Amino acid sequence: MAPAGPPSPRAPRRGRLLALLGIVLVAFNLRTAVAALSPVLGRVAEDIALSPAFIGFLGMLPPLCYAGFGILTPLVARRFGLERTLVASLVLLTAGLAWRGLAADGVQLVVASVATFAAMGVGNVLLPPLVKRYFPARIGLMTTVYVTAMSVSTLVPPLLAEPVAEAAGWRVSVGEWAIVAAVALVPWALLLARPAAGASSEAEEPQPGLLARAACSPLGWALLVVFAVAGFNAYSAFAWLPEILHDIAGTAPAESGALLSLYAAMGIPAGLFVPVLAVRFGRVRLLVWFAVLVFVCGYLGLLLAPGQATWLWVALAGCGPMLFPLSLVLINLRTRSHDGAVALSGFVQSAGYLVVAVGPLAVGLLHEASGGWTWPLLLLLASTLPAVVAGAVVARPRYLEDERR
Repeated sequence: MAPAGPPSPRAPRRGRLLALLGIVLVAFNLRTAVAALSPVLGRVAEDIALSPAFIGFLGMLPPLCYAGFGILTPLVARRFGLERTLVASLVLLTAGLAWRGLAADGVQLVVASVATFAAMGVGNVLLPPLVKRYFPARIGLMTTVYVTAMSVSTLVPPLLAEPVAEAAGWRVSVGEWAIVAAVALVPWALLLARPAAGASSEAEEPQPGLLARAACSPLGWALLVVFAVAGFNAYSAFAWLPEILHDIAGTAPAESGALLSLYAAMGIPAGLFVPVLAVRFGRVRLLVWFAVLVFVCGYLGLLLAPGQATWLWVALAGCGPMLFPLSLVLINLRTRSHDGAVALSGFVQSAGYLVVAVGPLAVGLLHEASGGWTWPLLLLLASTLPAVVAGAVVARPRYLEDERR
């Protein structure tokens, strides 16, 4: 099957501008629900009874939903097409975000959160093949654009959550992001309404067997390792870094929060430069090794000299998740077709998020068992090393479709 062609000659600019706007808006919506709730959980608990175990369960929902619904996305996309599947997920996302703001009890909050994170899991998988479809000659640049939008969407909600909750209540603070999700529907609805502007009306992703091939592929498993290393460490840091820094470096709560923001902010330059470097210069192995090196240096600094240059160790560890945008651009660089990109994206992200979900839990259990942070930090350090071997595999210029099953 030949890949879908570009928009019709009479409307290529309009179709691609709509696709560009749509990709950026979808990317911006893929982290808002995760980042908007935690800053106002105290206010939520005043209306809804939330036990510590329940809050921990809410924290595990995003990667679990990304994994479970991500693996189903290639099958749904094959039946209905990329754009229709994405539009349906955005409708679900809008409804889920609004419902979270209206939830009357913990059960409704969980159900609404599952719907929200399920929609986000679909969007995670579909973005790389959408970039491949609409911008095949600008894969590095477009990956940079949407990864940067995802990074910004992680930073903005925590800044707005408490002020909005103070002024209008936590329900508005949590539910307002449904408006942003609804806006993201507009360009994709226009593309579906005007097939000549670039949307495909045929369900063509992926070819039968490609998802199974990705699951049996050394390339697929190596890319899964690179993706999982980034997520395992990033999600563990977002869950535990403030407490780690308070205990081992004596930082005050405000300083710990600022250092966590520094950790998150390091993802912006990584998202800006890594995809372009991977596409233009092809130095994938060096990028992977550099990411592992800064991870190791950051963790060693926290282990050996936590009270000195703490910001440097946090910044170094925050550079390590550059493996995330690298793995996303490699999904497109290591596939020949849109359907191959859907299959590889579905396998890598669904299985990868299962591994990611274990990270915060493992760090917490190890901390409780050891009574300190040395062993959890050693676990995080050791978790980065498999990426060295996986990096040698994903660096080889080959394609999923060419591998034998």
